[in-house]
Parts: sequence; structure tokens; C-alpha cells
Amino acid sequence: MLPPLLLLIATMLWGSSFIALKIAFTDYSPMWVIFLRMAVASVCFLFMYKGLKKFQYRAGDWKLLLLMSLAEPCLYFIFEAMALQHTSAAQAGMVTAVLPPLAAGLAFIFLKERITGVALLGFLTAFIGLVWLSLAAEENEHASNPILGNALEFAAMACSAVYCVCLKKLSERYSPVTLTSLQAFSGTVFFLPLALMQDTPDFTLGPALTAIVFLGVFVTLGAYLLYNIAIARMDLSKATIFSNLIPVYTIIFAYWLLDESLTGSQLAACGLIMSGVVLGQSRRKHLPVDTMAAMPD
Repeated sequence: MLPPLLLLIATMLWGSSFIALKIAFTDYSPMWVIFLRMAVASVCFLFMYKGLKKFQYRAGDWKLLLLMSLAEPCLYFIFEAMALQHTSAAQAGMVTAVLPPLAAGLAFIFLKERITGVALLGFLTAFIGLVWLSLAAEENEHASNPILGNALEFAAMACSAVYCVCLKKLSERYSPVTLTSLQAFSGTVFFLPLALMQDTPDFTLGPALTAIVFLGVFVTLGAYLLYNIAIARMDLSKATIFSNLIPVYTIIFAYWLLDESLTGSQLAACGLIMSGVVLGQSRRKHLPVDTMAAMPD
């Protein structure tokens, strides 16, 4: 029961992150926001040095570790930051619903998890819903170019799917604290020069800075650590199911804090996305390579 509970809390925190990012972007540029949240999380991880001291690198793992860190947080946060400059928090949250079928596709290729025809139909349905959601979007104060923004958020989800597969492989050999701290430290190093290329902001206590601290402590550290702990204890396909809750949380928080809303057409598109995601979670069996090779043509 513990892994599902951890995933429920993690997805709630991720759903709230879209709102926090919107608030932070009002006073700080995207690169400064991302760098600062990574730096805050890194400082917090320094207090967990006892857990980090247990890190024992295994030869050859640098490729997976590098790919995991590059996919998320590096490229993921670049795409997400750009997306939230053009689309609303609610719409960006809905796009995250395509993560499970994307992760399932990569799991089929790299983890040898079998995907059924119903699962493939679910991915197609979710993708059609995503296109509909983007085309039905209306430009407003929260979404100046929703089609571009939703496309960028989709790219972020592709990066997240790569991250999930790498994380699942690496979790067999490294602790969740080690892997999560690696994300924070690598993100801090990666985004520092990008932040310095932009104007240095005036750091004043207010909602934007509070949002950045929240992102660093509760999302970059908290949500990722909870997710990494859970994914080490359950199948990848089962863990990614919980990402479907992110849009629900995001819409609730956006309605509550940002006074955002969706049109009837967009809500219908959201329903199509969710239907596709449900189809995409059809039961998949994990087959070893030898078994798959022995299957008749």
C-alpha cells in the first residue's frame, strides 16, 4: 500500500507545480526559476549526505545516468518552461496524460514489456485527444499560443518517458536518494550558465520567490523522491498510471488559485485523452527476451 500512497502525494505535488511555475514566471525568467529550484533542492540534499555516501558507481552505468539526467530535469524543464509561456496551467496538466502510453512504448522496446493492441489503440486515442485539445484552445491571458505550448509540453512528456525507463533500470542498482540527488545536482550545473545568460533578477521576498522555494523543496526534492521510491518497488507500467491524476490536480489548483477554466470542447477533448489513457493501461505481461525469441511467427 505504501508505493500507491507515495504516488498519490507525488502526483498532487506535480499537479501543483504548474501553478507554482506560473506564479514564479511573473517575476523571474524561466531559466532563473529552474536553476533556483534545482539549487534549493541540492542544498536540501546536502543534509542527506549520509545516504549519498553509500553511492557505489558501477562500471558502464554512466551512459544511463547521463541519459536520465539529460532527459529529466535538463531537457524536460526547458520544454516545460517554454510550454508554460504559451499555454495555460490547466491545458499543460492535461497533456501530461500522454505519459503512460509513451512510457509503455519505450518499456516495450527497452524493458521487453509486451503491449497489446488495445494499449496501442489507447495511445492513438490519447494523441487524437491531445490534438483536439490544442486546436480547441482559445487564446487568453493564460494561453497566448496554446497549440505551440501544448506541443512543447508533449515534448517534455517524451523526455519524461525516457527518464522513467532509465530510472527503472537504474533503481535496481542505486537508491532513490542517490538518483534524485543526481537529478538536482546535474540540473543545478546545467541551468546555471543558462540563467546567467539572462538578466539577474532582484531577489525580493514575495509570491514568486515563495513559489520557487516550494518547487525546490516540495516538487524537485519531495515529489521526485517519493516517485523514485515507489517506482523502485513496483512495475513501471503500474507506476505511470498515477500520472493520469496530474491533470485532475492541475485543473483543481488552476481553478482555485488562478481562476482558469476550460471550454466545453476542451473538456470533451480531456475526456478523450483520459479514455485513451485508460485503454493504454490494459494488462501487459513482462516477457523475457528468450521467451519472446521462442514465440512462433
